[in-house]
Amino acid sequence: MDARTGSPKTVDMRALALDLLLEAERGTEYENTLLKGALDKYDYLNGRDKAFLKRLVDGVTERQLQLDYILEQFSSLPVRKMKPLIRCVLRMGAYQILFMDGVPDSAACNEAVKLVKKRHFAQLSGFVNGVLRKLCSQKNALVWPDREKEPVRFLSVRYSMPEWIVRRWLEEYGTEKTEAMLEALLEKRPLTIRLSERLSEKERESLLQAFREQGCMPIPHPLFGEEPSAERSVYMLEGAEGVASLPGFAEGAFAVQDAASMMAVECAGIRELVRLQRQKAGAPEDAEELLILDVCAAPGGKACQAAELLDGTGTVLARDLTEGKISYIRDNAARLRLSNLHAQVWDAREPDETLLERADVVLADLPCSGLGVMGRKADIRYRVSPESLSEVAALQREILGTVWKYVKPGGLLLYSTCTLNREENENMAAWFHQQFPFVPKEPAASLPASCREGEPAGCVRFLTGENGTDGFFIACFRRKQKEIYNRKE
Repeated sequence: MDARTGSPKTVDMRALALDLLLEAERGTEYENTLLKGALDKYDYLNGRDKAFLKRLVDGVTERQLQLDYILEQFSSLPVRKMKPLIRCVLRMGAYQILFMDGVPDSAACNEAVKLVKKRHFAQLSGFVNGVLRKLCSQKNALVWPDREKEPVRFLSVRYSMPEWIVRRWLEEYGTEKTEAMLEALLEKRPLTIRLSERLSEKERESLLQAFREQGCMPIPHPLFGEEPSAERSVYMLEGAEGVASLPGFAEGAFAVQDAASMMAVECAGIRELVRLQRQKAGAPEDAEELLILDVCAAPGGKACQAAELLDGTGTVLARDLTEGKISYIRDNAARLRLSNLHAQVWDAREPDETLLERADVVLADLPCSGLGVMGRKADIRYRVSPESLSEVAALQREILGTVWKYVKPGGLLLYSTCTLNREENENMAAWFHQQFPFVPKEPAASLPASCREGEPAGCVRFLTGENGTDGFFIACFRRKQKEIYNRKE
């Protein structure tokens, strides 16, 4: 607020976008985290300004490689040699000129020059103006790599994806699937929500109508059937802006979660465990509560879903590495009114003797390269490297080598990642099967044939965009009964 007038301070959206992009380029925080912090801080801004900021920051980030390729057609200086501020201003200007029809080309150029001058680089304002004016005059005659002669470079520039990722996906998935995934990563994705199972049919319909009245069209998610039921009410919300302002959010009427992540919990077979538990209710000696352990739980989507599925028959213990991550889980659990979810700070690599063979299900959604969620976290593509993939795979093996011991004989371990990298997915599942006393278990959920095609026993793979989901991998394992594996030992 302005101290003199008491009215909200005006904020230069382009200047704020520049600050966020410069901070993201330093690598201290992911772009989506920085953007969320800014939108929270300037919550008093009108929806149009916030939408402009989000579109510009997200767009420049996801199109960065493509923008740099285009800018170098009009600049005598390679983009990598420019001062960081000039580089970011030019990317912002180019994105507005090429992808934001509501911004006149003249405004994109003029505002870029103003920014450069305000930031004490007036001597470079002519350079910035010249590059962007050339782009304006020749934007319909841009030169692109030859698709036939340079297929990897073409796809890299066309979809703003580093060449090493394109090459790896071409080898694993072929040209058609690779280009479909690359295209899906640049498309605007609807918000996916899961309605609370405690809502009555009347309350569900009332909530859906409230979404419609706010301009958000709820569409049943195809992965969960065309006619959602009380047990599986999953929707895509077209046109949703600002989750916290949606009807029912504060009251815990729904959770925001990607459909593939939801399906991972469905594959754990918790509904069947609850059914069996209730059958045992008349036998006190078999009445021990179910325990679901989520070893890398933040921000808590799967843990909250599991807690809701338990429906009074057990507890979810959700763990993660820092208090900050645990706070996300606790906030989500409190909003969704899940008293059977308990969150703790714990390093998943550290053994916990108190949990040995106690968990009916261990959810192991482990740290990964995140290549499947680049549509939501665009700067992942610029942060990962072939070397980092091997490093994260080593971390995954270290965690799995600890947490398998928490599974009861006959219990389930569900391993999952949000990446599309065989080293972290199929190869990791094969390693786990060879190392520990588990056998693959076919997922309990009904899944499209495309998710199972070519996958090892017990494994499911969602390619980005193919079923309206992020890229995701799931592997289900059942721990052998003691009498079976003790003989081998």
